[in-house]
Formats: sequence, C-alpha cells, structure tokens
Amino acid sequence: MQRLRIKHLTEYLFPTHVTLNPHRLLLRPREGHDVRIETSKLEISPAYTIKWRRDVFDNSLAIVNFQAPSNKLIIASEVIIQHYGQAPFDFLLEDYAVNFPFIYAEGEQVVLAAFQQPIFINEQPIINAWLKQLGLGGDTFALLVKLNQAISNQFRYQSREEAGVQTPAQTLAQRSGSCRDYATLFIEACRNLGLAGRFVSGYLHAPATEAGNATTHAWAEIYLPGTGWKGFDPTSGVVTGNQHIAVAVARDPEAVPPVAGSFIGASTVTASLRVNVQVNLLT
Repeated sequence: MQRLRIKHLTEYLFPTHVTLNPHRLLLRPREGHDVRIETSKLEISPAYTIKWRRDVFDNSLAIVNFQAPSNKLIIASEVIIQHYGQAPFDFLLEDYAVNFPFIYAEGEQVVLAAFQQPIFINEQPIINAWLKQLGLGGDTFALLVKLNQAISNQFRYQSREEAGVQTPAQTLAQRSGSCRDYATLFIEACRNLGLAGRFVSGYLHAPATEAGNATTHAWAEIYLPGTGWKGFDPTSGVVTGNQHIAVAVARDPEAVPPVAGSFIGASTVTASLRVNVQVNLLT
C-alpha cells in the first residue's frame, strides 16, 4: 500500500465581474478495493452551494452553484488516498478470452454493448486500415500490449490546452496528440476489434507530478473476462498500475472533464485559465 496526496488547482480570472453558471466537478478519485480516500478537502471561491451525486458511470460528481457574480473562480482540491494497486500483470483471463477474437459471455453482452459501439463511426475504415498494418492477432493480452506500445512509439506526444479530443483520423494523420487523444485512438481501435473500451480521466504519479505544475492524465480501460476493466496507457505504452489514479470513466472521451461550466458576461470577455496538479508520495 502507498499513500498519495493529490492537489488540483483550477483558477479562472476574468477582466470584469461575470455571472458563473452551475459547474460540474469530477475531482474525487474512484474508490474501490484498490483505492481508499483517507481525507478530502475542497475549497471554492466565490461563495457557493454544492451537491454531490453519482452519475450513470458511478463517478462521484459535484454540482456547484454560485451565489454572486465574481471576477475569478478558484477550485482547490486536496485528497489523500491509500492505493492498494496490484501488480499490472498479476491476473488470468478466462480460457475463452485468452486468444483473439472471442465473444463476451452472454450475461455481460448487454452491459458491454455500449462500450463496443464506436464514437467516430465514419472513421472506422481509416482505423481498420491502420490496424491491419500492425498485424495484430493471436494472444488477446499481447495484442493489446502491442497496440498500446505502437501508439506510444509511433506518435509524438503534444500537450494541448484546447478543450475536447482529436478524432482518431486526426491523430493518425498528424502522428501526434495529447494523452486524451492517444486514449481515444486506442479505445476506438479496440472497439473496431469488437472489444469493450472506456475512457479514463485521472491523475498520474510520476517525477513531473511530484514537482507540481502538471495536469490531469487520461488513459483507456478494456474489459477482459477474468480480470475486468484493465487499464492501458498509450502515452507511455504501459499497463496501468498503482501510479495511475482514476477519477472518472465514460464511454465518450468528451464527457468527463475535471471542471466543466460556463459564465454570462459581455461578448468580449475571455477568461485566463491556470491549472496546477501535484501528486506526492507520502511516507
């Protein structure tokens, strides 16, 4: 077990006072047998009211309503977790799923069907042509590792501040993208192969996040009979372990930004944004 402290600061500054509409926050890590929240603190300015609920994917979602206009919005989250992550390769697949292709068990097909359906349907021929070049087949897990490492090795990582994700075709054409673009391509490729995939937004513990001035991270999970949702990080080409801390999962990569909301102000008003994420290992 390891203890990690996660600090996540989001700061919007406006040139004049604006009316802040309700904001949706996905900042609280997903708890389970591998992750337990020890302490959690959330500080928000200006004055607000907050309601917590679980969304359709069982993510912990906060809805924040603001009580007065303001020229700034500050959201500071600090969470300490206990991470009991297993070794990434300590698992066994069901016999029927060891080799690709396979068909999910009948009792799971209805639940998994939505995660097998591509988001970028019109781009499937482009993705399929790329997959054929990789020559994937045989052992299921080895196939996924090869696909994961192909994206990491063949593409150039590029941090992007723009909202949303690139389409898989854009990432393939540009041979570059951010972590969320890589995860999107990986998921859509897996769905093209008939596998169930979902998008994960969260935090990564690494030397850069120890120092601070980092951002959130994104990766993919594929449902593998016998082990469940297994994480793959195509940015680094690794199978996820206790350095990855999931906050939210979704079928659509556009659906789970850490902070989402809008404001009402003059048409010429634009906000400046600062995000700082720091993940530290505690003794």
